[in-house]
Order: sequence, then C-alpha cells, then structure tokens
Amino acid sequence: MIARCLAALALLLLTACVADDATGTRPELGDFRLGYNIVQARDVEKGPFSRDATPAELTGALQAAIEQRLGRYDGDGLYHLGIAIGGYVLAQPGLPVVYTPKSALIFEVNIYDNATQARLNDKPKRITAFEGLQNTAPLIGSGLARGKDEQLQNLVTEGARALENWLRQNPDWFTPKPGSPRIDFDRSALNARGAAAIAAPGG
Repeated sequence: MIARCLAALALLLLTACVADDATGTRPELGDFRLGYNIVQARDVEKGPFSRDATPAELTGALQAAIEQRLGRYDGDGLYHLGIAIGGYVLAQPGLPVVYTPKSALIFEVNIYDNATQARLNDKPKRITAFEGLQNTAPLIGSGLARGKDEQLQNLVTEGARALENWLRQNPDWFTPKPGSPRIDFDRSALNARGAAAIAAPGG
C-alpha cells in the first residue's frame, strides 16, 4: 500500500494551504504539552526516482520539526506521540516540463494521554506531506531546484504542520482538567528512554 501511494504521489502537483509559521503566534490547544516525541523508521519504502535517506536522517529531521512546532505549547497536560515513517520520495532531477518528480513523506501518528495512559485516536492517523506550496518548482522539479537536505527539511516542516492541524481538529482531547497536577519532565530524557524501549527486543 505504501509503495503504491508513493508511486502515485511522486507524480502529483501539490496544492496545499500554508498555515502560520512554527516560530510565530498560534492559538492555544487546551492543556496540550508535548511529552514523548518518538519517531521510528522501520521497513521504510523508498519511492520511485528518489534519492537515498537513512532512517537516522528521516527520524532526526521529523522529530526536530515536531519539537519546534509542538514544543511551544505549554498546557498543564502531557501527551505523547508515537510516529512511524512508512515511505518517502526525495525527488531526483527529472526532465524539465516533460517529467518533474515531486517529493513526499508518509507517516502514521498515535497520540496518548499521560494522565490516562490511553491512546486518543481510534486508529493511526496517516499524514502525507509534500514540500509545501511555497517550495514547489513546477517547471523544473524539486530534484533540480533543491538538494536532498533541503527537500527533507521542507517535507518534515510540512509534516509537522499537518500534524498540528490534526491536533487542532480534535480539541476535545485537550480539555483542561481542573485539579490535575502538572507533571515536570525532561523531554530529551523521555525521548531517549522511549527510543531505547522501542529499540529493545520486543519493543
């Protein structure tokens, strides 16, 4: 399924809305505060006509983009993200006008409430990210206009933006709970422990 999606997405022209910048102002999101931010890249499908990217490159870039976008919320709750990257295309140079491959990133998200230890979404949320309308190069293609690192950064920025928009569409998950204690935590330590648990046998 991932491979078929990537084959189709590699040929599509992006038409997307651009939301607020990650460093700018944003509406509140109830009692949301980012806890674990764990990104996996196991058995990732590389799409057609794609440059290579290592699992570490993919997970590191997406985790950092999510941290930048969601780490600015400071509610009294604590919510953990488990993310699995399923596939990507980092477009190679194509033939201008005739064939201009597009870059894409596919990943699935689960979100958990630390207070209840329950998953909030019924099934994993699949997000497909492109490079963003402001980064398109419709005539010459992304592969000619940008290098791999820039392509990946654009993809994870758009992916984190889409993830934030999904959370905003579910405000009931983040209703403040009066009287609940605010839990102090060190996110870097949480992420390290979470990553170690995932890497362990049976994790």
